Amino acid sequence: MKHFKTSQFLSTENPNPRERYRVEILTSEHSFKDLGGLLGVLPAGCSIPYHFHKERESVLMALSGEAIEIVEGEELRLREGDVICISAGEMHGLKNTSNKEFRYIEFFTYPPASADFIELKSL
Repeated sequence: MKHFKTSQFLSTENPNPRERYRVEILTSEHSFKDLGGLLGVLPAGCSIPYHFHKERESVLMALSGEAIEIVEGEELRLREGDVICISAGEMHGLKNTSNKEFRYIEFFTYPPASADFIELKSL
């Protein structure tokens, strides 16, 4: 079992505040083999390229700020408290067009976070 308090992720420091930051928070070290998790911090003006995963399914929970998730070409504005589920094969990307950072937690199948990432284009 792993217990999280979302408040701890709101105070986690981004070591380079001008670049996106991702740190794994749920790994095999926590006795999970088919589930992973990460904290993401997307500074103002930054993005995650449009991509897809062959096998991975994800649940993304917005903690603070706002950003635009583009899924299969459709834009969805994410704000604090929003949750989005992305199935395997769905093309998606994330961009922060606001003037504040966007923080989120993502849980996903087929860890680690770097596996199964197929980039299509930059946003």
